[in-house]
Amino acid sequence: MLEQVQQRLRAYHADVRWVAIPSIHLTLKFLGEADPAILPTLAASLAVATQAGHAFTLRLRGLGCFPNSKNPRVIWCGIDGETGSLAELQKTVESVCATYGFAPEARAFHPHLTLGRVNGKRNLQPLLDCIKMDSGLECSFKADAYSIYRSTLKPQGALYDVLKTIALST
Repeated sequence: MLEQVQQRLRAYHADVRWVAIPSIHLTLKFLGEADPAILPTLAASLAVATQAGHAFTLRLRGLGCFPNSKNPRVIWCGIDGETGSLAELQKTVESVCATYGFAPEARAFHPHLTLGRVNGKRNLQPLLDCIKMDSGLECSFKADAYSIYRSTLKPQGALYDVLKTIALST
């Protein structure tokens, strides 16, 4: 589904660096630079803290831009569905990470999938017009696990490696 959406948006040839489909993810907490030595303990603490969490259903729904369509920096796909369960999971992850010294996120949690990052103005307005009119995107999926990733920044974009996946009960 996301691949077809990206293909449609790429057709505008706007100055957007599109995220590779396998790299698209929903971020619960961005850790930044982290000491690799604490990651096994952090992962264990997250598993314990979220063991009572249950799988839930989310939907991809709609497209948009951050911070807004007048000055877009990020093209995103929205998340809908059981967002209360998602918000609870995010809050738990944030709390556990705080006990390891990671600063809490200053911005409110807005679940989304980043599809691309705007690099310039070329052909941007037709792309934004398409995004504004695109309300037909809708696809459900089961969120039954979350992962801790290591990201490595490369000129062509970030590469993500799964360090640990934590299952939610079904």
